Amino acid sequence: MAMDKLTLRAEQADDRAVLHVGGEFDLEVAGQVRAALQPLIEQANRPVAIDLRELTYIDSTGIGILISAAKALHARGIPFGVEQAPSHIRKLFDMTGITPFLIKSESAK
Repeated sequence: MAMDKLTLRAEQADDRAVLHVGGEFDLEVAGQVRAALQPLIEQANRPVAIDLRELTYIDSTGIGILISAAKALHARGIPFGVEQAPSHIRKLFDMTGITPFLIKSESAK
């Protein structure tokens, strides 16, 4: 079942909003991640970060959702970044050339 393979937790801090995504982020759970991200994007008035420290897998659908979130927030001048990506996820971001676009929060904290 999809819920068993994905964990999502949103957290609001004074200086930013963080969505923690764990488990497997793929087509099967894309709707759940979009639903969790949507209010963070629509109501954003401070930086938004996606914490991937517990992510075990991401497919092209998941990457597309991260890129869409980044574009939507950047268009409004709101900082966005992925943080704590495990090495195998970071390697995938590097191979696809999206690391500079997604991974900014670690230096902007």
